[in-house]
Amino acid sequence: MPIHRISVYSASLVFALSISVAFADGPNLGTPIEPADVAAWDISVMPDGSGLPAGNGTPSQGERIYAEKCVACHDQDGKNKFGFSPLFGGGKITDISAGMKTIANFWPYSTTLFDFIRRGMPWQQPRSLTDDEVYALTAFILAKNKLIGETDTMNLETLPKVRMPNRGGFIIRFPDRI
Repeated sequence: MPIHRISVYSASLVFALSISVAFADGPNLGTPIEPADVAAWDISVMPDGSGLPAGNGTPSQGERIYAEKCVACHDQDGKNKFGFSPLFGGGKITDISAGMKTIANFWPYSTTLFDFIRRGMPWQQPRSLTDDEVYALTAFILAKNKLIGETDTMNLETLPKVRMPNRGGFIIRFPDRI
C-alpha cells in the first residue's frame, strides 16, 4: 500500500506542476512585433523572381547611379578598391582559388544580384536605394558583363529570365524551393 500512495502522490505532484507551468506567464522577453514591422524586413527574392518588387531600370540609368553611389568602393572599372572579386568580366572558372569569381562566371541567378544590392548596398548606407535604383544597377552590372543588352529593361518579369552562365554549376539542396 505505501508504494501505491507514493505513486498517487507523485502523479498528483507531476499533474499539479504541469498545470502551474501551463498557466504561468511567459518569460516576458521583448515586445510582440507588428506585422508591418515584419513586412519591412521580409524582402527575400527567390531565384524564380518571387519576392521581386515593382519597378524597373535600364543599364544607362544604372551607369549614372553607379558613378554616384558605387564607384567610391568598386572603382570605375568594377575592380574594387578593397580586394573583393571584380564586378565585371571574368572567364570560365577553372581554379576557384584564383579569386576570379565574378557575377558573370559564378553567380547562378540574376535575382540574387538584385537581392544582394537591395539588402547590402551601398556599404555605408544599406537599404537606402529605391527599387528602381536597384533594378537599374542590376541592369548596368548585367550589361557590363554582356549578359543583357545595353538597352534592355530589368523588372520583375524580365530579370528572372536572364540566364546566368553558371546556373548549372551548383548542386541545389532544395530543388522544390526554386
